Amino acid sequence: MLIGGLTKFSLIDYPGHTCAIIFTQGCNFRCPYCQNPELVLPEMFTEKMPTREVIDFLKKRAGLLDAVEFTGGEPTMQIDLIEFAREIKNMGFKIKVDTNGTIPETIEEGLKARTIDYIAMDIKASLDRYEEVVKVSVNKEKIKRSIEIIMKDAPDYEFRTTVIKGFHDKDEIERIGKTVNGASKFFIQRPQFYKTVEKGFKRESFSNTELEEFKDALLKYVKTCAIR
Repeated sequence: MLIGGLTKFSLIDYPGHTCAIIFTQGCNFRCPYCQNPELVLPEMFTEKMPTREVIDFLKKRAGLLDAVEFTGGEPTMQIDLIEFAREIKNMGFKIKVDTNGTIPETIEEGLKARTIDYIAMDIKASLDRYEEVVKVSVNKEKIKRSIEIIMKDAPDYEFRTTVIKGFHDKDEIERIGKTVNGASKFFIQRPQFYKTVEKGFKRESFSNTELEEFKDALLKYVKTCAIR
């Protein structure tokens, strides 16, 4: 595992549970607005954290924390993700995985083995516009497959879109809704512009009124939708 950091306590990242957060290094997208360049760009990687150090910390927190979240970067790029997550799950923790959905095989493996309890998938754009947003070539069939697997097999899940001016508008949000039609839970996310993968990325946010319009558009297709 390439681990770039560890947040030891969070009340907000796993709904209904206290959790620790493991940040993995490496991503196959280059979203210009991404707030974690140090986990995406190899030239910004810091020295990786030993997995044994993470395990030792979690052993001390067993019974005090409910869950562990894997985020990044893109956690499913780690070839030993499911094995490592299973080791943590066997310590009594629930497991949450954040993903961009590009490696459905890993998602399916984790769900079939009942290792993953909660999965959060980022929907970057409607399928026709993915490459415009993520700035790399995308196998859209794999994105679609991940959505299908999650909706069919995940014990609990969410889809979410970080909405960015220039990439998203009401029509685009409608198209995203159609992509995940029937999903149980969707979140519209405000961007965090403290630092970004693309230096000098234009930092504009939608108004609350615009976000509510996006929410109304999504509720035509998903069961619940919230803004965060």
